[in-house]
Amino acid sequence: MTTTTEQMRAWAGPSILTYGFRPFFLGAALWAAFSMLLWIPMLMGHIAPPTAFDPVSWHAHEFLFGYLGAVIAGFLLTAVPNWTGRLPIVGWPLGALAALWLAGRVAMLLPAGLGPIAVALIDLAFPVTLAAAILREIVAGQNWRNLIVLGILAVFSLGNGIFHWEAAQGLYAAQGFGLRLGLGAGLMMIAVIGGRIVPSFTRNWLVKRGPGRLPAAPMQRFDKLALMILIVALLLWVALPLARTTGAVLLLAGGMHLWRLARWAGHRTLSEPLVTVLHAGYAFLPLGALALGAELLMPGTLGMAAAQHLWMGGAIGLMTLAVMTRASLGHTGQPLSAGKATVAIYAALVLAVLARTAAGVWPDMSMHLHAVAGTAWIAAFGGFALAYGRALLTLPPAKRI
Repeated sequence: MTTTTEQMRAWAGPSILTYGFRPFFLGAALWAAFSMLLWIPMLMGHIAPPTAFDPVSWHAHEFLFGYLGAVIAGFLLTAVPNWTGRLPIVGWPLGALAALWLAGRVAMLLPAGLGPIAVALIDLAFPVTLAAAILREIVAGQNWRNLIVLGILAVFSLGNGIFHWEAAQGLYAAQGFGLRLGLGAGLMMIAVIGGRIVPSFTRNWLVKRGPGRLPAAPMQRFDKLALMILIVALLLWVALPLARTTGAVLLLAGGMHLWRLARWAGHRTLSEPLVTVLHAGYAFLPLGALALGAELLMPGTLGMAAAQHLWMGGAIGLMTLAVMTRASLGHTGQPLSAGKATVAIYAALVLAVLARTAAGVWPDMSMHLHAVAGTAWIAAFGGFALAYGRALLTLPPAKRI
């Protein structure tokens, strides 16, 4: 076997285990929808599952470390072979990774008498194993420039471990150091990887459509400066989440990343939502920084939780949905164009973020707005599973054995 195609053809097991994006993108979408189905009645006090954490901390953990962890796995297991020139992880080794992720979700939801250490070990087994597998591929392929992505994954996993430790100590982990560290790592991954793929995919699409302005090339001097300021802002937020200095630096970072985004010619992509959504997803990163910075300097602007959800639901939610739809289309042999179902799930996700943000502005309507946000979130990720599930579960005819 010398090619990825030959390796996939040689696999005689379930089609979902022929590439990393298949089990993890589908699993992430199903978990995002199912977790929200639980969270809405938990928020309203109707149910109280026997989770290892308090309900709010469980909700925060599972949408950050549970959902995003799966998307990161699907993306890296698909992208790293392209970066290194090595064959992807397929078959039962891929299935074992997916099983580790699923075991973490079960342990978090139904600990069945397990102590906090056992729950943490089960949950952390997946990101540690994933990081080891990615490190092996990067070293074997001598792809040193992407060690930064592995470093961000390590920080993300460290945040997860600290989250578990805080919960075990009886602290409110939903507002703890571990959550901020994990969220900061997720945002840096969007800034680094998004800073490569958004202008690149935009340029590829625009050059086929005649002359006009093209995106600035990625990772120029300005991009590096913007990334450095974002790192400083996020580190300040992790360490000093209520400091006015943190708010000022977040405003600076937000302004610089809005300008970075403006350099990518997103206004020319409105006729193709599959490209436009990448710009919209990235836009929530600076918008979240600006909202959080404004809240720190002028308390009561949006509310801390609402501002933070511009990052969690907007930047992470919409950007990951954009990447999952594009990668699923491209790697299953379908045209790179957003159909009606894809546009509908994008719209549902944006509605979810706007409704959740509005709940901070109008607290008297917060319960209704939370319900709208949760329902729209379920529609977005449940819609992804319905629209893309068949393609993720089966191989195109030309690739079947």
